[in-house]
Amino acid sequence: MRRHLVRLLTVVVAGATLAGQTPRERLLFDGTTTNGWRGFKKAAFPEHGWVVEGGWLKHVATPKGGQGGGDIITVDTFDNFDLSFEWKVAPGANSGVKYLVSEDRKGNSAVAHEYQVIDDERHPDAKIGPHRATASLYDAIDAPASKPLKPAGEVNSGRIVVNGKHVEHWLNGVKVIEYELESPALMAAKAKSKFKDEPGWGTKFRGHILLQDHGDEVAFRNIRIRELPAPAGTRQ
Repeated sequence: MRRHLVRLLTVVVAGATLAGQTPRERLLFDGTTTNGWRGFKKAAFPEHGWVVEGGWLKHVATPKGGQGGGDIITVDTFDNFDLSFEWKVAPGANSGVKYLVSEDRKGNSAVAHEYQVIDDERHPDAKIGPHRATASLYDAIDAPASKPLKPAGEVNSGRIVVNGKHVEHWLNGVKVIEYELESPALMAAKAKSKFKDEPGWGTKFRGHILLQDHGDEVAFRNIRIRELPAPAGTRQ
């Protein structure tokens, strides 16, 4: 009888705890299939360019003059979330993880907020400045030189948090940048960037997660997301 009561009490307490939690973290990539992903502005996943290999979702390098598979996006869209992922790039490679992605813009390229993924030591774009280096808000907010980056070929962990209008970029367990969507500071950074004439860039809306095809070899795994409740008082 006592054992039964203890077990019942445990179930009740656990249920009460779970009832107060936000939805559980879930995988966006299961390690074996491309379920949950499709091509940007396409109904299906690309037939070439991207492969699942050894538990990684990998973009293979595109031969010169060849055509890659294009960017891929999540089928689902997200508003407030905590996204984590592991990634590695080949020497000299460039890619990115974009968020708040809309398919409404004309053209075949996604203009969105981007967590830069790149070989800082070898790729010429990273040499332009810290606003185009790993974990920066691409072309807008610098990533610090002190960030804990592992070199090309090694596995790094990234994290993007969007909580209301507050955004954070993390690299290997360290928060490297944070900013506020629609803030004067972000709009000032936008005015100096390549996105200055993009009307939607810098605003908060529900969108897709995107993995970029920049023509180079890059791989992602352990892509997980935890959706967050909307902060009190925020405009959705």
